[in-house]
Amino acid sequence: MSSGQPQNASNQYAKSANAYLRTRVMTATPEELRLLLIEGAIKFARQGREGLNVKNFEASFNGFSQCREIIMELATSIRTEPNPALAEQVRSLYLFMYKHLVEGVFEKDMKKVDTVIELLEYERETWVLLMQQVATEKGRPEPMATGVQG
Repeated sequence: MSSGQPQNASNQYAKSANAYLRTRVMTATPEELRLLLIEGAIKFARQGREGLNVKNFEASFNGFSQCREIIMELATSIRTEPNPALAEQVRSLYLFMYKHLVEGVFEKDMKKVDTVIELLEYERETWVLLMQQVATEKGRPEPMATGVQG
């Protein structure tokens, strides 16, 4: 019966990871939630790209679908109150990424997919710097990066 042991360990790890993520999301600030979304979009875009590379179309579809959903959430959740013009520019950037991702996947054009990944990575870096600046201005400890690296 030792063959079930690795499966049980794997299930336990998955449960622990899900509990950690749930706690992390429930206790995150709005800024940290946005960073988690950006990092999720990067992760799923990379998974979709890898799936496309190895012709695993299910993995490609799942990764790119998740990435598209996150990009759309990022685009539609931008608050306009502080600076409507800036909000519209950022929204336009997300919509560009969305369109470029859809085209890249449809055309199997890795350059378009890579452009979206690069833009998301740049957005992540920018968002982390902004969070650090705001934390410094408010006299709080700097937020920790959540783990996705370029």
